[in-house]
Amino acid sequence: MSLSRRRLLVGGTFAAAAGAFAPAVTLAERFRVPATLPLDPGDWRSVREQFDLAPEYVHLGLFYLTSHPRSVRAAIERLRQRLDRNPFLTVEQGMFEDKYPKFYDGVTQALGRYTGADPQDLALTSNTTAGLSVVYHGLPLKPGDEVLTTDQDHYVQHEAIRLATERAGASWRKIPIFSSHASISADDIVDRIRKGIGPRTRVVGITWVHSSSGLRMPVRRIADAIAELNAGRGPENRILLVVDGVHGIGVEDPRITELGADVFAAGLHKWIFGPRGTGFIWAKPEVWATMRPLMASFTYMEEFNAWAEERPTRPPKRAALFSPGGFQAFEHHWAVPAAIEFHEKIGPARITERIHALNAQMREGLSKMAQVVVYTPASSELSAGLVCFDVKGLKAADTVGRLLSKKILASTTPYRVPLSRVACGIMNTPAEVESALKAIRSLG
Repeated sequence: MSLSRRRLLVGGTFAAAAGAFAPAVTLAERFRVPATLPLDPGDWRSVREQFDLAPEYVHLGLFYLTSHPRSVRAAIERLRQRLDRNPFLTVEQGMFEDKYPKFYDGVTQALGRYTGADPQDLALTSNTTAGLSVVYHGLPLKPGDEVLTTDQDHYVQHEAIRLATERAGASWRKIPIFSSHASISADDIVDRIRKGIGPRTRVVGITWVHSSSGLRMPVRRIADAIAELNAGRGPENRILLVVDGVHGIGVEDPRITELGADVFAAGLHKWIFGPRGTGFIWAKPEVWATMRPLMASFTYMEEFNAWAEERPTRPPKRAALFSPGGFQAFEHHWAVPAAIEFHEKIGPARITERIHALNAQMREGLSKMAQVVVYTPASSELSAGLVCFDVKGLKAADTVGRLLSKKILASTTPYRVPLSRVACGIMNTPAEVESALKAIRSLG
């Protein structure tokens, strides 16, 4: 006998009786946001006004942790009020009773629409760190296998790889992808990764946009190179491409399934402007089928039914099996569709164009300063929303501190050699870029 979602947490008559008197609610009604100061998606000033940012600062660090736009704040508040008024029925009906639309289904449907992914291939997490951990610990690594990554990836990707390979008895290796920032090229990156892959390599882990330098990796070309190598390998030796996409999603074309990767993980509380504490993983169905979950899911009912009926879980494995269960900040998780809708109203292509234009303005302005070294590639093919630089004679922390005294919010890169870093998003303006450039020019 198959058990309903409701039976996962409560099986008594109270929940059933309460549900019998509650009206059916559609997904659209559940995610409806009150109309307050409506967005004019064609007006960048109107877009800026959706963010409740302190006006005395130039905010060039919102890639780190976003400010929620008005529609996302409204969705979170509406859901919080609903939970506070009746937490039992809200969670019970919104997650476990089959006759009601499911909040998490609304989240995966919105993400699927935005990214071009099948919603059934999307697992939901709390951030990129959790997503990469679920991925690397879930992959069927075994003694003798190797994970290849680069020397430019973030701590959380390297640490997820280290912990997973240690546990599996596998190994991992980092390779350089350029000799100097001045010599970065897509051809060289692809060639280095191709040559770095050995007979024991089973996974290549890369980052779409590097927070260390602002470099945007040629993911499609890397995927194509790996596909050529896989053509000469059997299924058991196939190389998987895992991408940390957190600084690309929300900036570049969101159709992640066209990148050629096998697995893609990202948080949503950066460039997507999603609720803090939200993220997702996309993987190809055949990859999910080989993976091992880390913890119980509350959204994959086959797992619960197998436990209740004391039998093995039946295939196929779906992405929901890898969404960590437990009680969470539901009002944040369930408000993700509001962030996706915000992007869709403005238009992903317009967002990409705007972000690239503002950051190109920043790179070009910095490159004209004799006292500044720019590390981010000038090419639009190899750059995105981050610009990394140094002012000669100043440590990165000193540069950022002096800019802060001028109400310019920049950051340092959290790597062995820290750099100064700024990021221009759709809430910024060309005038703010010029203000930042003026302030940096005065530091020399």
